Amino acid sequence: MKTRFALLLTLALSLPNFALADPAMTADSAKGKILTNPAGMSLYTFAMDKGGMSACSGPCATNWPPLAATASDKASGDWGILKRADGSLQWTYKGAPLYTFIQDKAKGDMTGDGVKGVWHLAHP
Repeated sequence: MKTRFALLLTLALSLPNFALADPAMTADSAKGKILTNPAGMSLYTFAMDKGGMSACSGPCATNWPPLAATASDKASGDWGILKRADGSLQWTYKGAPLYTFIQDKAKGDMTGDGVKGVWHLAHP
């Protein structure tokens, strides 16, 4: 009985750490350390975003999908969550909304860096 209780207690105490895991990871690239989503796809910031709000919607968000957050996700440390104009939730890093790029097809692709001079790889 004591062993079962200890096991359940250990499991319960580890769950909050799992729930607060960062929404992205860091990866080494030819352009230094970058942020990636859990699938290893590069993350980007958009220079037109101001005040922690996303300026990318409609066709822009189709080409640059926001890094989606859910209602159960929790902001922590450098990671935040913003509510987009359409009501969906998006992850931010140090206040900057994060996006993937539709033309990146494989883990490690960074084809969005520098697009139109306003899209940049997200760095930790």
